[in-house]
Amino acid sequence: MKIAIGCDHAGFELKEDLKVYLEGKGVEVVDLGTPDGSPVDYPEIGMAVAEKVSTGAIPRGILICGTGIGMSVVANRFRGVRAALCHDLYTARMSREHNDSNLLVLGGRLLGKGIAREIVGVWLDTDFLGGNHRRRLDRIGRLDEERLKGQGPKRKNKPLGKKNLKRRNAGKGI
Repeated sequence: MKIAIGCDHAGFELKEDLKVYLEGKGVEVVDLGTPDGSPVDYPEIGMAVAEKVSTGAIPRGILICGTGIGMSVVANRFRGVRAALCHDLYTARMSREHNDSNLLVLGGRLLGKGIAREIVGVWLDTDFLGGNHRRRLDRIGRLDEERLKGQGPKRKNKPLGKKNLKRRNAGKGI
């Protein structure tokens, strides 16, 4: 198995630890930065890893920043990337079983090395369940296609313009 990994300065120490852990499990690790703990803009690193996963050059990736939120936002902008921010074993397992996540995001300032290793282990060892979950992911894929064509998602409800918003909030004190 091959995994792309990247982090900003807030995730550097955890990234280095996870590289050792992954290599010990026989995983080929492609480190896309940052090379040290010096301040860096996380979007650049997030884009590098997400691009590798999006194009299929590398099947899975791991991103780490302070909270994991910024890297998640960046990674999920890439077509075909299903980045999941996980803080525990349950979310790691569910991200694989139900969402077929191909990019794991961790918060370097939130997780200790031990739990981060456990999360990565569960994420690597858990398979996608398919079934109803496949149907839902296919719908998300169609949304990507619709957006690329400039159509946007097909909606049954009218967009909430000022008139509709007023009507919806009437009597609610808003």
